[in-house]
Amino acid sequence: MSVSSAPPLRIGAHVDQVDPLAEAKARSADLVQHFLGDPQGWKAPTVAYDGGAEALRSAAAEAGVGVYVHAPYVLNVATLNNRIRIPSRKLLQQTVDLAARAGALGVIVHGGHVSKDDDPEVGFDNWRKCVERTDLKVPLLIENTAGGDNAMARRLERIARLWELVAGAQGDPVGAGQVGFCLDTCHAHAGGIELAKVVEQVLSITGRIDLVHANDSRDAFDSGADRHTNLGNGNIDPDDMLAVVREAAAPVVVETPGVDGQAADIAWLRDRL
Repeated sequence: MSVSSAPPLRIGAHVDQVDPLAEAKARSADLVQHFLGDPQGWKAPTVAYDGGAEALRSAAAEAGVGVYVHAPYVLNVATLNNRIRIPSRKLLQQTVDLAARAGALGVIVHGGHVSKDDDPEVGFDNWRKCVERTDLKVPLLIENTAGGDNAMARRLERIARLWELVAGAQGDPVGAGQVGFCLDTCHAHAGGIELAKVVEQVLSITGRIDLVHANDSRDAFDSGADRHTNLGNGNIDPDDMLAVVREAAAPVVVETPGVDGQAADIAWLRDRL
């Protein structure tokens, strides 16, 4: 009698956007994640791959490489500042549209924040409005963040309130698979969430983890510092890192330094899983 087993986890890396498929090959990666343009700018997204979005979609499918897109860091759909929130929604829609054309499996976006004197409830409701008003042609994966006292997705209680509003949005975007969750290990550690318990806690809130960012942390627990380092070189217990990856049972992307460093991190995970 044969014994069935789960398929191996797909593991990849955040790479340069010019030729993500060559970057995948250089790292022996199953997946790639990249930006569409300047992550610190407000210009409309672009596909740098030769031939554009459709060429990337075709080549990635032929190579068997999964593609994720990370939204620009400047986006903040939670803020009460109209000069940031409205352009954020516009740029997010543009990013989702282009990611869909490129065959992306999802768009990752940070949870954002409100200012220190603002009511966080308005920020959570701004997220609800955002998912209701965005044409989610590919899944939008909300990522937990490392710092900020008024962040929407740093502490577990904030993630829970954010998810309550998002899951209750018109059209049931979570139930429809249009909105999911990306768990970043460095962000959780630096944000004050113990990795030994984080998967169970997040799943109890969201019911899903769609992607794991497996990153070691340069800084101490609850430091609030978003500084990634290669696996085994930081302050995260390697056993806790592996437990997160195993328990989440979701695709994995390393956002760690260097081509060789990322290749070693991918191999490190595969060897221990």
